[in-house]
Amino acid sequence: MSEAQIEAEQADTTTQTVLDVSDLRAWYGPSRALHDIALSVRTGELVTMLGRNGAGKTTTLRSIVGMVPRRSGSIIINGTQTIGLPSHRIARTGIAFCPEDRGIYASLSAEENLVLPPVVAPGGMSVEDILTLFPGLRDRMKSPGTKLSGGEQQMLAIGRILRTGARLLLLDEPTEGLAPVVVQQIGAAIADLKARGYTILMVEQNVRFASTVADRHYVIDRGQVAETFDNATLLADFDRISARLSA
Repeated sequence: MSEAQIEAEQADTTTQTVLDVSDLRAWYGPSRALHDIALSVRTGELVTMLGRNGAGKTTTLRSIVGMVPRRSGSIIINGTQTIGLPSHRIARTGIAFCPEDRGIYASLSAEENLVLPPVVAPGGMSVEDILTLFPGLRDRMKSPGTKLSGGEQQMLAIGRILRTGARLLLLDEPTEGLAPVVVQQIGAAIADLKARGYTILMVEQNVRFASTVADRHYVIDRGQVAETFDNATLLADFDRISARLSA
């Protein structure tokens, strides 16, 4: 195989689509929440979903991992069609979800919360790796999970899914309600994960924060994709886009 062929093969691998969603519809009871959502995320990308509260961003994440009972369309994760699978089988495709409410168990210590999820694939981070990524947790491991600060709880919630071995991460509002210094720490950790080759789809209200970490963006409005652009476009037209999302 020639050098040019090898480089072309490597390029194909690095741009492989890890998550491909098309015609995704979802319902809560009789109410339709999503209208033909279509999005994709390639290996190693960090893609955000931007939009106002109630636009359908969290419902999209929950639908991808099978937490919305009634949905239709196509969701392909690492080459596997998952639209008809239950959540525990979807997790085995190499995807992990960090919810907006963080899901910390009050009766468990931080350490117990961290090691609770099952390993679904090889290559997950060790506890020591996670504590290196989030050093603020090191002295808090014996504390009850809900006694941690908001920032510490968010670090714990992200760290918890890193143990599973999943390489596709869904993060729902990881900076919501956090102090600016903690947002910087979360941003540095997310950038570190991206540098390690993790693929990330993230819901984010903070447009400025999103512009510092993401490659591409989808604007979700009324349960559908309203606009798509890369990060260079966001930075070049920041005021207009930011104003639209805060209107």
